[in-house]
This record gives sequence, structure tokens and C-alpha cells, in this order.
Amino acid sequence: MSEVFFYHMTETTLDEALPGLVEKSIGRGWRAVIQTGGAQKRDFLDGYLWTYRADSFVAHACDADERPADQPVFLTVHPENPNGAQIRFLVDGAAPPDDLSGYDRVVLMFDGLDDQALSEARGHWKALKGGGHTLAYYKQNSGGGWERAA
Repeated sequence: MSEVFFYHMTETTLDEALPGLVEKSIGRGWRAVIQTGGAQKRDFLDGYLWTYRADSFVAHACDADERPADQPVFLTVHPENPNGAQIRFLVDGAAPPDDLSGYDRVVLMFDGLDDQALSEARGHWKALKGGGHTLAYYKQNSGGGWERAA
């Protein structure tokens, strides 16, 4: 079974939190797929990951780009795993795919200040726990770091 980590953002935005987690995944030798809830956020992240820091970027491709299997990071709105990723990030309200067996880890990130996002995350937690997955819950501390809460 895949490990499923829930990241409850309260101190930073997705744009601030996601790149560091993706970089850590790449540092582990993993490929990553980032699934967004819609094309608008996917397209925003497509540009943002190239420019989020002056001294770094996250090399990636997205839906409709050629040769997705060659990409270390792939942005999509679809549930497939086109680059053989070991980790899947679910952001912007994206729901977990039905089959998580191809991943070592799935990360569901949600805005803790958004009541709808909180409700959806609770629903995903309940469904995934019922599916037998190993779950972990991380919440941001006041400095923006992550602390395991469950």
C-alpha cells in the first residue's frame, strides 16, 4: 500500500510550500507527478516552477508536452502516471486516483483556511483509511515548517 501524507497548510500558500517538497522528492531520486484540480492552476504552476526562486527551478513538463516519460516532474489534471512517478502530489482540490498502488507516496496538500478544502480533505482521509492505506497528517507550525500531528 502507498503511504498517504496530508499536508494542512495554515502559514503559507501552495505556491510557497510545494516547490520545496517537490525538490526533496527529486533529491530522493523519485519522479513526481503533480495533479491539479484544474487547467488554470496547472498552467500557473507550469510557469511558476521555472521562476519561483532566482537561484533554482524545478524542471518539468505538463499535459500535451512531448515525451512525458522522460520528465522528472509532470504537471497534469488527469489521474494517469505518465512519467512513472513514485510520488504523486494532489493540489488545488484534485482527488486521489482510484488506484494508488503504483506510488510509494501520495501527498494531498490543502489550504487549512478554506472550509471546503478542509471538508474534502476529511472525506479523503476517511475513504483512504477505509481502503487500508497508511496515513500521516502534517500541519504547519508558525514558522511554516511541518509537524506530524497524526
